[in-house]
This record gives sequence, C-alpha cells and structure tokens, in this order.
Amino acid sequence: SWFEFLLEEGLLEQHLQKPSPDPPPVQLIVQFLEQASKPSVNEQNQVQPPPDNKRNRILKLLALKVAAHLKWDLDVLEKSLSVPVLNMLLNELLCISKVPPGTKHVDVDLSSLPPTTAMAILLYNRWAIRTIVQSSFPVKQAKPGPPQLNVMNQMQQEKELTENILKVLKEQAADSILVLEGALKLNKDLYVHTIRTLDLLAMEPGMVNGETESSAAGLKISAEEIQCQVCYDLGAIYFQQGSTNAAVNENAKEKFFKTKELIAKNGSSSLHFTIDEERLAGYCQACGILTSSSDDASQQATPYSQVHSCMKSGNYQDLVKIFLEDNLTPSLPVQFRQSVLRELFQKAQQGNDALDEVCFKVCVCNTVCDVLQGRTIDIQFCQFFLKPSKEKIDFLLEVCSRSINLENASEALKRKMAAFLKNLCLVLEDLQLVFMISSHELFIKLLKDDERKLLIDQMRKRSPRINLCTKPVTSFYDIPASASVNIGQLEHQLILSVDPWRIRQILIELHGMTSERQFWTISNKWEVPNVYGNVILGIKDNLTRDLVYILMAKGLHCCAIKDFVHAKQLFAACLELVTEFSPKLRQVMLNEMLLLDIYTHEAGPGVSGERPPSDLISRVRGYLEMRVPDIPLRQVIAEECVAFLLNWRENEYLTMQVPLPLVQTNPYVKLGQLLAATCKELPGPKESRRTAKDLWEVVVQICSVSNQHKRGNDGRVSLIKHRESTLGIMYRSELLSFIKKLREPLVLTTILSLFVKLHNVREDIVNDIAAEHISIWPSSIPNLQSVDFEAVAVTVKELVSYALTINANNHFWLIIQADIYFATNQYSAALHYYLQAGAVCSDFFNKMVPPDVYTDQVIKRMIKCCSLLNCHTQVAILCQFLREVDYKTAFKALQEQNSHDAMDSYYEYIWDVTILEYLTYLHHKRGETDKRQIAIKAIGQTELNASNPEEVLQLAAQRRKKKFLQAMAKLYF
Repeated sequence: SWFEFLLEEGLLEQHLQKPSPDPPPVQLIVQFLEQASKPSVNEQNQVQPPPDNKRNRILKLLALKVAAHLKWDLDVLEKSLSVPVLNMLLNELLCISKVPPGTKHVDVDLSSLPPTTAMAILLYNRWAIRTIVQSSFPVKQAKPGPPQLNVMNQMQQEKELTENILKVLKEQAADSILVLEGALKLNKDLYVHTIRTLDLLAMEPGMVNGETESSAAGLKISAEEIQCQVCYDLGAIYFQQGSTNAAVNENAKEKFFKTKELIAKNGSSSLHFTIDEERLAGYCQACGILTSSSDDASQQATPYSQVHSCMKSGNYQDLVKIFLEDNLTPSLPVQFRQSVLRELFQKAQQGNDALDEVCFKVCVCNTVCDVLQGRTIDIQFCQFFLKPSKEKIDFLLEVCSRSINLENASEALKRKMAAFLKNLCLVLEDLQLVFMISSHELFIKLLKDDERKLLIDQMRKRSPRINLCTKPVTSFYDIPASASVNIGQLEHQLILSVDPWRIRQILIELHGMTSERQFWTISNKWEVPNVYGNVILGIKDNLTRDLVYILMAKGLHCCAIKDFVHAKQLFAACLELVTEFSPKLRQVMLNEMLLLDIYTHEAGPGVSGERPPSDLISRVRGYLEMRVPDIPLRQVIAEECVAFLLNWRENEYLTMQVPLPLVQTNPYVKLGQLLAATCKELPGPKESRRTAKDLWEVVVQICSVSNQHKRGNDGRVSLIKHRESTLGIMYRSELLSFIKKLREPLVLTTILSLFVKLHNVREDIVNDIAAEHISIWPSSIPNLQSVDFEAVAVTVKELVSYALTINANNHFWLIIQADIYFATNQYSAALHYYLQAGAVCSDFFNKMVPPDVYTDQVIKRMIKCCSLLNCHTQVAILCQFLREVDYKTAFKALQEQNSHDAMDSYYEYIWDVTILEYLTYLHHKRGETDKRQIAIKAIGQTELNASNPEEVLQLAAQRRKKKFLQAMAKLYF
C-alpha cells in the first residue's frame, strides 16, 4: 500500500521537513489513526474490531512519527487533536514503549524503567490531568450550520466518546497525580521517542541490538525541564480542586511558585514544552489571594510571595522596600508591578487617603525601573509631578541612587539615568527643586561639566517664561533681577489672570517696558475667530489691540469651559472699551454677550424648565432680524438663536414673523421655520402638510451626494461620489450639530421621524423602523440613487442616541432604538429596548402596556428575537400577546428541544388553554412526565376555566402578562 511505500522510502520525513506541509502534520495524525481504527466486516457481514495486521501497525507508527516530529508538544497536539484521537495516540506510545497494557502506572517505579518508557508514562499522565482541567473551563458553543444527519451523528458519537474518556480519566485522576508527584523526585534526565528510535523499534527484535533501551536514545529532556512542566500541570489540577480546600490551594501555590523559579533559573526559551507565562502569572496572583499568608521562610523565598504578603497584611513600608531592591536586580515583570500599583490606586480611590503616599512611592520605583530598562514613562508619574515638592524630589533621588550601582553599571545604563534627571530639570519650574537635583551627588557623577553648563544655558533661555516667584539659588543660577525677568513675571500673571482690570494694568506696565512685543501672541491658548481677528488686529494702537484681543480670547475660553461669571466680566469690560471707538466691534460684543446669556440660561434656570425672560427672547429675535452692514458674524450665534426659539416653543414667531429675506439668506432660520411650521400642524389633515413636504425636500437634498464624472488617463469615465453634498442649504454634519442643540421633545420627534422615513424609503431595506408621526412624510423619492443612505443610517443612530440622553423614558424613541438593533441583527439589545419601552409607560408592567406601544409588529419582532436567541418557550408565550394568537408559530417553537430559556418554569405565564393542551400532549408523546405534570397543573387553575366571565379571563391574562414581562425585563436589563 502507499502507506508502506511512504514509510519505506522515507517520504514522510521529506514531507514533514517542508516549510508549510500540506496536509499539515496534525492532520496526518488524524488520517493515519482513522485509517488504522476502521472496523472490518467478516464474511457474515458482521462488524469486527480493527485487525492487528501489518498495514494498521504501519499506520499507527506513521502517526507516532509525526507526533515525534512535533517533539510531543502537548500544547500543539491538544489544540489540533480531539480527546479521542489524542487518547489513541498516547496509548499507542505506551504500547510501543513497552508499558504492559493492564499495569497501573501508580504501581510502577519510574526510576527503574528505561528513559523513553518513563517519559511515555509521564506524557500520558500529564495529558490526563491537563484534559481534566481543560474540561472544567466553559466552552462557547459553535453556531450550528444547516442540519446534516450524518454530520450530526458523527458529532454525537465523538461527544459520547469524549465523555466516556473523561469519565475514566477523572476516576484515575488521583493515580495520575501520584505518578507526577513521584516524577518530581526523579533527579535524572529522560528521553522521548524520535523518528529514529521509532524506526528502530519497527525493526525486527534481533536487529535493534538494545539501542532503544539505552539511556542515550531519543530526544533528551533535562530533569529541570521535566520538573518545571510537571509542577505547572500539578499546580493547575490542584488549583481546580482547591475551591473549598485550603490545603490543596497551598499545594497549588507551592507548585506555581516552583515553576516560576525554574523558569527564572533556566529560561523559558530552553524548554521543549512551552508554558503560558501570562496564565502562570495569573495563577500565581490568584493563589496569593486565595491562600493565607505565612511567615515561613519557604513562603517568603520569592519576591512574588513577599509582595502578596505585604499587600494582604497592609505592610506597605516593606512593599516599597521590595520594589526598591528589585530595581537594582530586576526579577518582577513589568505587568506584575503595574498590577500592584493599580490595586493600590483602587484602594486609595475607595477612601483610604493614607495610601496616596504609597501609590506615589511605588509609582516612582516603577518609573525608575522603566527608565533603566528603556521603556516609556507612565502618565501616572507625570500626574504626580504636576505639583512637585521637596519631599517628592528627595524620595525620587533616593530611588535613583539605590537603583543603579555606578561602579558596575554599563555606560548605556548611566546615560539613561542621566537623560532622565536632565529632562526632569528642564520640566520643573521651581528653581529650588531644580537645584536639589543638579547639586545631588548622583547628578554630578552622571553628567560631565560641559553637559551641566549646557543645561544651565538652556534653563537661562527658558527663565523669562517660568515661575520666578521664588528666589533663585545664586550658587546655581546667576540671574539678575533684570527687565527680562520682570517681563516674564508679568507675562505669567497675564496668562493666569481673569480680572479685566488687572489685565489692563499688566498690559500698561508691559507696554511701558517695551514697545516691540505683541503681547496677544504670548499664549497659544488665546484663540479668536478669524472673522473677529481681522477687525481686532486692524486697531492701530498696540495697547488697545492687545487689550481687546486678550479680553475677547479669555472671555471665549471661559465661555467654553462654562465659567459664565468671569466670561460676563471680561465681555462687559471689552464692550465698554470698544464702545468708545468702534461701532462694529461694539455690535460684535453685543452679539457675543447675547450668546453668553443664552448659554447661561440653558445651563441654569433652563435645566429645570423655567422659561427665559421676555427680554432675552426679544434680543434673540432682534439678532435674527439685525441688518447692520459689514458686521462680522459667527454662524454659531444664529444656530444657537434658532435652537433657543425652537426649544422654548416660539413656533408662532418662526412661522409667521421672521422676515422673508432672513429665511432666504440664513439656512438655520429656514430650517427652524420649516421645523416650527411642521410641529405646529401636528396632528393635522394631510392637505395642510405642505410644510412637512418642504422640510422633507430640504433634508433629502442635504443627505444627497453630488456625482461628478472624471476621465482617467486610460480614457475611461469614472463616477465620483462626494459624501458631503454642496447642493443642500448646509452640510449633513452641520445639520446633525444643529439638531444636537435641540431639547424640545416634539421637535426632536419630528426630525427623528423624518430621518426614519428617509431610512425606510430605501429599496433594499428589509426591516422598517417605526416612528411617531411617520405618515406625514412622502413615501417615495424621485431619484433614489442620489441619496447617501449609509449616511442616513448613521444619522438615525446618532439622533436616537442623542434623543435618549434628553429623555431616556420616551417609549417611542426606545422603540426606534430597538428597531435599529433589530434591523442590524443585535437581537438581545433589541429585546432590551423593546422591554424598556414597555416598562417606562406601564410602571414596570404593573399597568397595561398601551396598544400603540406594543403593536403587533413590535410583538412579532420580539418573537423573532427570542426565536433567534433559541428562547423558544418565550416565543410561545409572546404568541399569545398578538391580537390573534399565532398557534402555528407557538407550536413550532414548543417542538424545539434545544431551548436556551427556562422552559417549563415559564408555563405559569401561559393563559391560552390550547397552547397548554398542546404542551401536555407534546410532553406525553416524549415521555416527559414531570414537565407534563407542570403543564397539567397550569391548565387546572380555576381562573383559566373557559366558563368564566370574559372579565375574569382577561384579568388572568393580564396578571400573567405582567409577571412574564417583569421576568423578561430582569433577564435582559
């Protein structure tokens, strides 16, 4: 056969040596063992076990040789081979290694066995306990494909076979643990079979000459490597068994820490069997939490156990000491250091203020360690030094000194520390703290004379811009109290001050010292819109120009950070100043103060629903009607004014009184007028909804894409789509920004229903989204290809999310959100919002959900969600909620046996007797006596008797609806 040819000619070895062999090695193992385990059929057509003939022995040998090529790495084999296949493979290894079939491994003395035989026993028992541990982990079920009978039968057979093997392995778990514990006492190297040793075993017994029995045959595995892997596997099984047993937990901890020490000693790269060090670190951390601390020397042998002990006992002084010592001879991984710091931060945030200093000290230790190992500095260190102090610098210098041995340190290490200290000097503003670092012994030793002089020059150049309120130390800085120092101090005060009269005084002093500087440029945080900047920078007097620019920039900044009190003071001072010489800037300041008053009201009294004063409404109207020529205007002010009028229901003004030229020139006014008119007509007859059609056309144009044809180099004409159309009165992003300034529910509902209708118009739409007042919009668009429906879908999602931040209890908006999730196949989230919509309008289902909320369409979508989530009993119950009970869907759902819901515990929520009778029949047919009794009990309740008055039956149904929906809400909320 070709298998024999493959073996004899050595083609298998050639195939395995390829860079990417096809089929891969593990697939070859499966194929060889499947062929070898095929049952035979005798002359009487009776199925017989696989025969022990030459062909099958060759196939098994081929499988063993492939595994030998993979160096018997259990990680690789377990990932690719099923439990039955790997069980067969390892049993063949035991057989070929001359382990007697019926012998208990625990009764065998490993030290007296040949090395390859002992190693085969170890491999089998390691796999046994690894498989037990792996079977305890939760496994995500794969989504079933189309049902195929032969595939399902094969999967079921493999599942049953796996369960039987696991049952045997668990029964023998104690023996396997004893075998591995015995292996830890072996202080000799072992050997595992290679392709060569397997070839020798396949020869005739007289030709081997005993080579496979010798101690030098096969791949050598050192005693340390064996102990490391066995300790890890034993730790895993002890950890799994130790949930209620402290002694077993201690065993797990001991084994994991022993593994860690062996890896640190020998290095993980030398291991033939790799260990997941991230999982090992997690095991170590979990064991440190689960086990009690001990003062035994053995428990304190490793830095890990010392750190865990200090964290548990609250001995933070020793904890800092451990981190300091580890900086000099690093052994703790950076991830472990960071996890300790995160745990300390969490404890500090829970109210333990005493831990703030500990957090700082551990953070400094970690940062110095990062610096020496070439990693980036963590943001937490920078946050601690936003407010530096003498004590912080003292401790930092102590850590730096104790983290480096200057006599033995490499030049690269010294340069890293020197660069860190030098950069620290450059970022500190307090010169006394800088002097503490620069005069320290470590700093002097690390930096050469010319480097220190260069640093001093850099500090001198920077000195006018830093805080010189503290007296410089003359032994380090020789900076006289010159005019440049005074200018720097005044500029610093100018940047910090928000008092308009103090700003004016500082600028007068600065202009008295020098006439060459433009002081409005000293801070890049001072930003004035370009439409204003051109006018302000045209002021000829330098002092006035600086003062106006700085007052306006600071006022806009305060407005942006919602510091409305200081913003008003700054704007008022600027208005008083510009009134004297510039009517244009005076109007600009009046406009900005109007916007500030809108922001102030909306953030203050407006939050509680208090209407704005009539004076403010009149000023808003006045701004919109203003016709002063050559006044620079910011678009945001018109936008905020229109949103303000819509939010406070000034629909009459927007509809009837806004001047026509203003509507034609200002897109926000036009949009506001159309929105106000549409809201004003709701609800109304169809013939009076001309404004709704106008609004529809405006929004459709905004959401349209402009197409351009372009001829390429090859002469072909290509179509270019521009996402942001220039055909509409504004861009879609501007429209979205404007809508997010609205808070009036009716306005939001109107614009939201428009976008929902526009979304539903799409030809390839499968699931419509429902919305209130959706019928007022046109049902078609002449040119569908011009609309950017992807942008429309994104806009609908953003608008619903925004609307729910305004009112999270609006059931119509919640239904829209649910429909969006339903349309995008997110069925669990859809159910969440369908249930929330019902809950908010029924006092958590204590009242009846209004029929216009739970329409038949909503119920059908909830049914589909439950069905696709495999909650079939919930489907049957929801079928009762329809105006006409859908028995066909309910019966089909109840026939499903693979249901992910509570099944028979839901029967108490069924009030339809026909469904209950079908359940009784179904369980009787399946022989499910207990479930049949539950269904019979539900039918037998007197309130479901068909002879009862209609009111009693409705009350019984309503009570069950309430309990079911409340149970569903608890499940999905």
